[in-house]
Amino acid sequence: MDKINRAAVAVAGVAALAAGLTACGGDSLEKSSGGDSSGKPGKGSLVIGSASFSESKILAELYAGVLKDAGYSTSIKTVDARELYEPALEKGQMDVVPEYAATLAEFLNQKKNGSNAAPVASADVTKTVAALKKLAEPRGLKVLEPGKAVDQNAFAVSADFAKKHGLKTLSDLGKSKQKITLAAGDECPKRPFCQPGLEKKYGIDIAGIDPLDIGSVQAKQAVKDGKDQMVLTTTTDSTLDQFGLVLLGDDKNLQNADNVLPVVNAKSAGSQKIADSLNKLTKVLTTADLRELNKKVDAERLKPGDVADDYLRAKGLVK
Repeated sequence: MDKINRAAVAVAGVAALAAGLTACGGDSLEKSSGGDSSGKPGKGSLVIGSASFSESKILAELYAGVLKDAGYSTSIKTVDARELYEPALEKGQMDVVPEYAATLAEFLNQKKNGSNAAPVASADVTKTVAALKKLAEPRGLKVLEPGKAVDQNAFAVSADFAKKHGLKTLSDLGKSKQKITLAAGDECPKRPFCQPGLEKKYGIDIAGIDPLDIGSVQAKQAVKDGKDQMVLTTTTDSTLDQFGLVLLGDDKNLQNADNVLPVVNAKSAGSQKIADSLNKLTKVLTTADLRELNKKVDAERLKPGDVADDYLRAKGLVK
């Protein structure tokens, strides 16, 4: 996959916000929370899958909340990686999983066509979701509507640097002709969504790469201190304010459309009632909402279930 995996986005020194997951141990689906204490599916019972990073846990709790409100009994199973939970979803061991359109499309594309398969995802969410549906349906998966919430690669600079050079977008940075040292993973020089894309699409002068973990405390601190001028992170990074950083808009759509959407097992959870319940949330949830929810869990140490419940009630999505 050409896309940079979003891993080790450290929040308050500990949290990882990574949508493009890689397998990292464990071969069981361990139940972590939920309303069905037996863990056994029954009539009106749904198992919601979650990856092991905070944002996925929050989304799973949000899904559980709206589905409980619709009359279903729900439980949540957390696993480390897409390589584990996606097959479980196909087999019906899970019924519903929160996903990211472009990342899942490329995961299924490579699963079907090999690691060198031509990309099917793009910055166009409609085309990306159409490609995803084409890959998912033969596997017994139903892809529901994408929302406004997007978790994708993003680039941040210090607020002082942005103000000094009049920067709001990546195009502005290219036009400024500033030489940029970019805090990013060591794969950045080879990835079209990182250095090559920034140079080709935006004309940004990348003078060097500081090979720090993507969106880590160390990477953001390096930009805050002026050692580096820009950091690769994600659009839902909840700690940019703590480091005095601001995101620059991807105004020429370098990044693929990684809109949040539910994916369900078509046989066990493909009903219109389930789709309507989940779509109700999808239509409301925004990128800014997701960033704030991440902050409550990762920085304020609140429980994902409590944060999700408060959000659903505040938005009038549950009774």
